[in-house]
Amino acid sequence: MTREINISNQHPRLRIDRKGIRDAVRLLDASAKRFLDGPLPGELSIVFLTDSAISRLHADFLDDVTTTDVITFEGEPAFGTAGEICVSADTAQTYAAKHGHDFSTELTLYIVHGWLHLAGYDDLEPTKKRRMRAAEKRALDCLTAADALPEFNWT
Repeated sequence: MTREINISNQHPRLRIDRKGIRDAVRLLDASAKRFLDGPLPGELSIVFLTDSAISRLHADFLDDVTTTDVITFEGEPAFGTAGEICVSADTAQTYAAKHGHDFSTELTLYIVHGWLHLAGYDDLEPTKKRRMRAAEKRALDCLTAADALPEFNWT
């Protein structure tokens, strides 16, 4: 499946690799059989936000004023959309720095997490969360083996 992938960087300090992001999502789409057949076909949007922007979304749509790493909105297949993945670059940068992780890998994990939500994975219950974490690892391993992790820079 080849889908349209729209990317919006609304974070002033984040520099993104649009081609790398698209290539990573296309590789995940090509591996969809390993992930509940992946998200439905259609346009996918990925938006990079600040913590304050994602907190507003969290409050407006989920009635929770706290910040979060990823918010995923399911699309409307009848209108040709698979969904939207909103990720907090601030949260990724803070978490990566605090835990000694690679920033690009952390931010890619957030994209993977959103993609998996659109594929039907859930992480609200312990059993489902373990299944989501295993799928995240498989997806990151797939991207790493294909040398398809996008590069992100923090300025």
